[in-house]
Amino acid sequence: MSPEALFQGTHDLLAAKAGGKIGRLLIAASPTELRQFFPYGLEPAFRKFSDEIILAETDRLTNQSWAQFLEEASPEVAVTCWSTPPLPHPHSESLRYVCHLAGSVRGLVSRQHIADGLLVTNWGNSISRTVAEWALFHILACLRKAGYWLPAMHRDGAWKPKVPDTCSLFGRRVGIHGFGSVARELTLLLQPFGVAISVLAPDVDDGLAAEYAIERARDLESLFAENDVVVELAPLIPETVGIVTEHHLRLMKPDSVFVNLGRAAIVDQEALMKVAREGELRIGLDVFAEEPLPASHQLRGLPNVVLTPHLGGPTTDRRCDAGRFALNNLARYASGIHPEAVITLEVFDTSS
Repeated sequence: MSPEALFQGTHDLLAAKAGGKIGRLLIAASPTELRQFFPYGLEPAFRKFSDEIILAETDRLTNQSWAQFLEEASPEVAVTCWSTPPLPHPHSESLRYVCHLAGSVRGLVSRQHIADGLLVTNWGNSISRTVAEWALFHILACLRKAGYWLPAMHRDGAWKPKVPDTCSLFGRRVGIHGFGSVARELTLLLQPFGVAISVLAPDVDDGLAAEYAIERARDLESLFAENDVVVELAPLIPETVGIVTEHHLRLMKPDSVFVNLGRAAIVDQEALMKVAREGELRIGLDVFAEEPLPASHQLRGLPNVVLTPHLGGPTTDRRCDAGRFALNNLARYASGIHPEAVITLEVFDTSS
Protein backbone atom coordinates (compact mmCIF):
# COMPACT_ATOMS: atom_id res chain seq x y z
CA MET A 1 0.00 0.00 0.00
CA SER A 2 1.36 3.42 -0.92
CA PRO A 3 1.99 6.05 1.79
CA GLU A 4 -0.76 8.16 0.24
CA ALA A 5 -3.26 5.30 0.43
CA LEU A 6 -2.23 4.51 3.99
CA PHE A 7 -2.64 8.14 5.00
CA GLN A 8 -6.06 8.29 3.32
CA GLY A 9 -7.05 5.10 5.10
CA THR A 10 -6.20 6.76 8.40
CA HIS A 11 -8.49 9.65 7.50
CA ASP A 12 -11.29 7.23 6.65
CA LEU A 13 -10.92 5.53 10.02
CA LEU A 14 -10.98 8.85 11.81
CA ALA A 15 -14.07 9.93 9.94
CA ALA A 16 -15.77 6.69 10.88
CA LYS A 17 -15.11 7.49 14.54
CA ALA A 18 -16.63 10.93 14.21
CA GLY A 19 -20.30 10.75 15.11
CA GLY A 20 -21.00 14.33 14.14
CA LYS A 21 -19.62 17.34 12.36
CA ILE A 22 -17.75 20.39 13.56
CA GLY A 23 -19.46 23.65 12.83
CA ARG A 24 -17.09 26.14 11.25
CA LEU A 25 -13.48 25.00 11.11
CA LEU A 26 -10.67 27.53 10.76
CA ILE A 27 -7.20 26.40 9.68
CA ALA A 28 -4.65 29.11 10.51
CA ALA A 29 -1.10 28.19 9.53
CA SER A 30 1.51 28.99 6.90
CA PRO A 31 1.57 27.12 3.59
CA THR A 32 4.88 25.51 4.58
CA GLU A 33 3.49 24.28 7.90
CA LEU A 34 0.42 22.85 6.23
CA ARG A 35 2.50 20.96 3.67
CA GLN A 36 4.66 19.48 6.41
CA PHE A 37 1.90 18.46 8.80
CA PHE A 38 -0.51 17.33 6.07
CA PRO A 39 1.67 16.20 3.16
CA TYR A 40 -1.22 14.61 1.25
CA GLY A 41 -3.46 17.64 1.19
CA LEU A 42 -5.93 19.52 3.33
CA GLU A 43 -9.08 18.51 1.49
CA PRO A 44 -9.04 14.81 2.39
CA ALA A 45 -7.78 15.63 5.87
CA PHE A 46 -10.45 18.08 6.99
CA ARG A 47 -13.51 17.85 4.77
CA LYS A 48 -14.83 14.91 6.72
CA PHE A 49 -15.04 16.91 9.92
CA SER A 50 -16.72 20.07 8.68
CA ASP A 51 -18.70 21.44 5.76
CA GLU A 52 -17.47 24.96 6.54
CA ILE A 53 -13.70 25.21 6.28
CA ILE A 54 -11.88 28.54 6.26
CA LEU A 55 -8.17 28.75 5.47
CA ALA A 56 -6.15 31.65 6.88
CA GLU A 57 -2.57 31.80 5.61
CA THR A 58 -0.77 33.26 8.61
CA ASP A 59 2.07 34.83 6.61
CA ARG A 60 -0.49 37.42 5.49
CA LEU A 61 -1.83 38.21 8.96
CA THR A 62 -0.90 40.82 11.56
CA ASN A 63 -2.07 40.62 15.15
CA GLN A 64 -4.71 43.23 14.43
CA SER A 65 -5.98 41.66 11.21
CA TRP A 66 -5.98 38.25 12.94
CA ALA A 67 -8.25 39.50 15.71
CA GLN A 68 -10.62 41.01 13.16
CA PHE A 69 -10.51 37.87 11.02
CA LEU A 70 -11.38 35.66 14.00
CA GLU A 71 -14.32 37.85 14.92
CA GLU A 72 -15.71 37.80 11.39
CA ALA A 73 -15.06 34.09 10.77
CA SER A 74 -16.63 32.98 14.09
CA PRO A 75 -15.16 29.46 14.01
CA GLU A 76 -16.10 26.71 16.42
CA VAL A 77 -12.66 25.10 16.08
CA ALA A 78 -9.31 26.58 15.09
CA VAL A 79 -6.35 24.50 13.90
CA THR A 80 -3.17 26.47 14.67
CA CYS A 81 0.61 26.19 14.40
CA TRP A 82 3.85 28.05 15.17
CA SER A 83 3.09 30.96 12.86
CA THR A 84 -0.44 31.61 14.13
CA PRO A 85 -0.66 35.01 15.86
CA PRO A 86 -1.65 35.12 19.55
CA LEU A 87 -5.33 34.60 20.27
CA PRO A 88 -6.97 37.85 21.41
CA HIS A 89 -8.65 37.97 24.78
CA PRO A 90 -11.53 37.85 24.99
CA HIS A 91 -11.69 35.63 21.93
CA SER A 92 -14.59 35.03 19.58
CA GLU A 93 -17.60 33.72 21.51
CA SER A 94 -18.06 30.95 18.96
CA LEU A 95 -14.58 29.47 19.48
CA ARG A 96 -14.69 26.32 21.60
CA TYR A 97 -11.56 24.37 20.71
CA VAL A 98 -8.00 25.22 19.59
CA CYS A 99 -6.26 22.20 18.07
CA HIS A 100 -2.60 23.25 18.06
CA LEU A 101 -0.41 21.26 15.69
CA ALA A 102 2.82 22.03 17.54
CA GLY A 103 4.05 21.85 21.15
CA SER A 104 4.17 24.96 23.29
CA VAL A 105 0.97 27.03 23.30
CA ARG A 106 2.33 29.89 25.41
CA GLY A 107 2.78 32.17 22.42
CA LEU A 108 -0.72 31.39 21.20
CA VAL A 109 -3.06 31.40 24.19
CA SER A 110 -2.89 32.90 27.66
CA ARG A 111 -3.52 31.28 31.00
CA GLN A 112 -6.78 33.20 31.13
CA HIS A 113 -7.99 31.50 27.96
CA ILE A 114 -7.55 28.14 29.67
CA ALA A 115 -9.14 29.38 32.88
CA ASP A 116 -12.13 30.65 30.88
CA GLY A 117 -12.77 27.13 29.62
CA LEU A 118 -11.26 27.21 26.13
CA LEU A 119 -10.30 23.67 25.11
CA VAL A 120 -6.70 23.59 23.84
CA THR A 121 -4.61 20.60 22.77
CA ASN A 122 -1.10 20.23 21.34
CA TRP A 123 0.87 17.47 19.61
CA GLY A 124 1.04 15.45 22.82
CA ASN A 125 2.93 12.16 22.67
CA SER A 126 2.95 12.00 18.88
CA ILE A 127 6.54 13.30 18.85
CA SER A 128 7.89 11.10 21.64
CA ARG A 129 9.73 8.62 19.46
CA THR A 130 11.59 11.33 17.53
CA VAL A 131 12.66 13.02 20.78
CA ALA A 132 13.84 9.63 22.06
CA GLU A 133 15.75 9.15 18.80
CA TRP A 134 17.51 12.47 19.44
CA ALA A 135 18.39 11.37 22.96
CA LEU A 136 19.98 8.25 21.52
CA PHE A 137 21.93 10.41 19.08
CA HIS A 138 23.29 12.52 21.94
CA ILE A 139 24.30 9.45 23.92
CA LEU A 140 26.20 7.99 20.97
CA ALA A 141 27.71 11.34 19.98
CA CYS A 142 29.05 11.83 23.50
CA LEU A 143 30.43 8.31 23.78
CA ARG A 144 32.20 8.61 20.42
CA LYS A 145 33.28 12.24 21.07
CA ALA A 146 31.57 13.45 17.90
CA GLY A 147 31.33 16.94 19.38
CA TYR A 148 35.12 17.12 19.18
CA TRP A 149 35.86 15.16 16.01
CA LEU A 150 33.32 16.75 13.68
CA PRO A 151 34.71 20.31 13.90
CA ALA A 152 38.30 19.09 14.34
CA MET A 153 38.15 17.11 11.09
CA HIS A 154 36.52 19.96 9.16
CA ARG A 155 38.45 22.91 10.52
CA ASP A 156 41.72 21.67 11.92
CA GLY A 157 42.76 18.80 9.64
CA ALA A 158 42.69 16.49 12.65
CA TRP A 159 43.05 12.72 12.58
CA LYS A 160 42.62 10.10 15.28
CA PRO A 161 45.41 9.44 17.77
CA LYS A 162 46.99 6.00 18.08
CA VAL A 163 44.69 5.21 21.01
CA PRO A 164 41.37 7.06 20.48
CA ASP A 165 39.38 7.60 23.69
CA THR A 166 35.97 6.70 22.28
CA CYS A 167 33.44 4.46 23.99
CA SER A 168 30.61 2.13 22.99
CA LEU A 169 27.06 1.99 24.30
CA PHE A 170 26.89 -1.80 24.27
CA GLY A 171 26.69 -3.31 27.74
CA ARG A 172 26.53 0.03 29.55
CA ARG A 173 24.35 1.08 32.47
CA VAL A 174 21.88 3.84 31.57
CA GLY A 175 19.93 5.90 34.09
CA ILE A 176 16.86 7.90 33.14
CA HIS A 177 15.43 10.67 35.34
CA GLY A 178 11.69 10.75 34.64
CA PHE A 179 9.55 8.18 32.89
CA GLY A 180 7.14 9.96 30.60
CA SER A 181 6.40 9.00 27.01
CA VAL A 182 9.84 10.04 25.69
CA ALA A 183 11.66 8.02 28.34
CA ARG A 184 9.52 4.98 27.56
CA GLU A 185 10.27 5.26 23.85
CA LEU A 186 13.97 5.61 24.70
CA THR A 187 13.96 2.33 26.63
CA LEU A 188 12.72 0.61 23.47
CA LEU A 189 15.43 2.19 21.32
CA LEU A 190 18.08 1.12 23.84
CA GLN A 191 17.11 -2.55 23.85
CA PRO A 192 19.39 -3.67 20.98
CA PHE A 193 22.41 -2.37 22.91
CA GLY A 194 21.92 -4.76 25.81
CA VAL A 195 22.09 -1.99 28.38
CA ALA A 196 20.87 -2.18 31.97
CA ILE A 197 18.36 0.62 32.52
CA SER A 198 17.44 2.17 35.85
CA VAL A 199 14.78 4.85 36.21
CA LEU A 200 13.96 7.37 38.90
CA ALA A 201 10.35 8.52 38.69
CA PRO A 202 7.53 8.54 41.25
CA ASP A 203 5.07 6.77 38.97
CA VAL A 204 7.22 3.71 38.26
CA ASP A 205 5.79 0.74 40.16
CA ASP A 206 6.74 -2.93 39.97
CA GLY A 207 4.33 -3.57 37.11
CA LEU A 208 5.70 -0.78 34.95
CA ALA A 209 9.27 -1.78 35.77
CA ALA A 210 8.56 -5.33 34.63
CA GLU A 211 6.78 -4.17 31.48
CA TYR A 212 9.76 -2.10 30.33
CA ALA A 213 12.48 -4.35 31.78
CA ILE A 214 13.92 -1.59 33.92
CA GLU A 215 15.18 -1.24 37.48
CA ARG A 216 13.88 1.34 39.92
CA ALA A 217 16.64 3.65 41.14
CA ARG A 218 16.71 4.20 44.91
CA ASP A 219 17.28 7.94 44.70
CA LEU A 220 18.88 10.65 42.59
CA GLU A 221 22.31 10.00 44.10
CA SER A 222 22.30 6.34 43.08
CA LEU A 223 21.00 7.21 39.61
CA PHE A 224 24.06 9.40 38.95
CA ALA A 225 26.60 7.32 40.84
CA GLU A 226 25.74 3.90 39.43
CA ASN A 227 25.27 4.59 35.72
CA ASP A 228 27.60 5.24 32.79
CA VAL A 229 24.96 7.37 31.07
CA VAL A 230 22.28 9.56 32.67
CA VAL A 231 19.50 11.09 30.59
CA GLU A 232 17.49 13.96 32.06
CA LEU A 233 13.81 13.70 31.08
CA ALA A 234 11.99 14.66 34.28
CA PRO A 235 9.04 17.09 34.10
CA LEU A 236 9.60 20.66 35.20
CA ILE A 237 7.52 21.19 38.31
CA PRO A 238 8.31 23.24 41.42
CA GLU A 239 9.83 20.18 43.10
CA THR A 240 12.29 19.52 40.24
CA VAL A 241 13.63 23.04 39.63
CA GLY A 242 17.40 22.89 40.19
CA ILE A 243 17.14 19.38 41.63
CA VAL A 244 20.25 18.17 39.76
CA THR A 245 23.16 19.86 41.49
CA GLU A 246 26.96 19.87 41.31
CA HIS A 247 26.90 17.11 43.92
CA HIS A 248 25.02 14.79 41.57
CA LEU A 249 27.16 15.56 38.53
CA ARG A 250 30.32 14.85 40.52
CA LEU A 251 29.00 11.44 41.50
CA MET A 252 29.48 10.33 37.89
CA LYS A 253 32.69 8.58 36.92
CA PRO A 254 35.11 10.27 34.48
CA ASP A 255 34.03 9.88 30.84
CA SER A 256 30.46 9.17 31.89
CA VAL A 257 27.72 10.80 29.82
CA PHE A 258 25.08 13.28 30.96
CA VAL A 259 22.37 14.21 28.44
CA ASN A 260 19.60 16.75 28.93
CA LEU A 261 16.72 16.78 26.45
CA GLY A 262 14.11 17.64 29.06
CA ARG A 263 14.17 21.03 30.74
CA ALA A 264 17.29 23.09 31.39
CA ALA A 265 15.91 24.46 34.67
CA ILE A 266 16.01 21.02 36.28
CA VAL A 267 19.81 21.29 36.36
CA ASP A 268 21.76 23.90 38.32
CA GLN A 269 23.20 25.79 35.35
CA GLU A 270 26.23 27.22 37.14
CA ALA A 271 27.15 23.77 38.39
CA LEU A 272 26.71 22.31 34.91
CA MET A 273 28.95 24.99 33.42
CA LYS A 274 31.61 24.43 36.09
CA VAL A 275 31.69 20.66 35.60
CA ALA A 276 31.55 20.98 31.80
CA ARG A 277 34.63 23.24 31.74
CA GLU A 278 36.64 20.68 33.72
CA GLY A 279 36.20 18.24 30.83
CA GLU A 280 35.87 14.95 32.71
CA LEU A 281 32.20 14.39 31.85
CA ARG A 282 30.84 13.99 28.34
CA ILE A 283 27.75 16.17 28.09
CA GLY A 284 25.00 16.40 25.50
CA LEU A 285 22.57 19.33 25.61
CA ASP A 286 19.57 20.21 23.50
CA VAL A 287 17.88 22.58 25.98
CA PHE A 288 19.26 25.71 27.60
CA ALA A 289 18.29 28.23 30.25
CA GLU A 290 18.56 30.96 27.62
CA GLU A 291 17.38 30.24 24.10
CA PRO A 292 18.71 30.95 21.54
CA LEU A 293 22.02 30.16 23.20
CA PRO A 294 24.15 33.35 23.06
CA ALA A 295 26.96 33.22 20.52
CA SER A 296 29.48 34.01 23.27
CA HIS A 297 28.18 31.41 25.73
CA GLN A 298 30.92 29.50 27.56
CA LEU A 299 29.42 26.14 26.60
CA ARG A 300 30.35 26.77 23.00
CA GLY A 301 33.67 25.33 21.94
CA LEU A 302 34.05 22.81 24.77
CA PRO A 303 35.33 19.57 23.17
CA ASN A 304 33.51 17.35 25.67
CA VAL A 305 30.10 18.95 25.07
CA VAL A 306 27.70 18.15 22.22
CA LEU A 307 25.36 21.07 21.58
CA THR A 308 22.22 21.08 19.43
CA PRO A 309 19.76 24.00 19.16
CA HIS A 310 16.60 22.49 20.69
CA LEU A 311 16.06 20.09 17.79
CA GLY A 312 14.51 17.30 19.83
CA GLY A 313 11.02 17.75 18.41
CA PRO A 314 9.76 16.08 15.24
CA THR A 315 11.99 16.24 12.21
CA THR A 316 10.47 17.90 9.17
CA ASP A 317 9.59 14.56 7.58
CA ARG A 318 7.85 13.31 10.76
CA ARG A 319 5.63 16.33 11.40
CA CYS A 320 2.96 14.31 9.65
CA ASP A 321 2.79 12.24 12.87
CA ALA A 322 1.58 15.33 14.70
CA GLY A 323 -0.81 16.03 11.84
CA ARG A 324 -2.37 12.60 12.26
CA PHE A 325 -2.60 13.18 16.00
CA ALA A 326 -4.47 16.44 15.39
CA LEU A 327 -6.89 14.72 13.02
CA ASN A 328 -7.57 12.08 15.64
CA ASN A 329 -8.31 14.81 18.18
CA LEU A 330 -10.69 16.51 15.75
CA ALA A 331 -12.46 13.18 15.28
CA ARG A 332 -12.77 12.76 19.03
CA TYR A 333 -14.11 16.27 19.44
CA ALA A 334 -16.62 15.81 16.62
CA SER A 335 -17.93 12.63 18.24
CA GLY A 336 -18.16 14.14 21.71
CA ILE A 337 -15.11 12.33 23.10
CA HIS A 338 -12.57 14.30 25.11
CA PRO A 339 -9.45 14.95 22.99
CA GLU A 340 -6.00 13.84 24.07
CA ALA A 341 -3.10 16.09 25.16
CA VAL A 342 -5.39 18.74 26.67
CA ILE A 343 -3.56 21.79 28.03
CA THR A 344 -4.86 22.16 31.57
CA LEU A 345 -3.89 25.01 33.86
CA GLU A 346 -1.33 22.73 35.50
CA VAL A 347 0.17 21.78 32.13
CA PHE A 348 0.22 25.41 31.03
CA ASP A 349 1.97 26.53 34.24
CA THR A 350 4.75 23.96 33.86
CA SER A 351 5.29 24.25 30.12
CA SER A 352 7.98 26.26 28.38
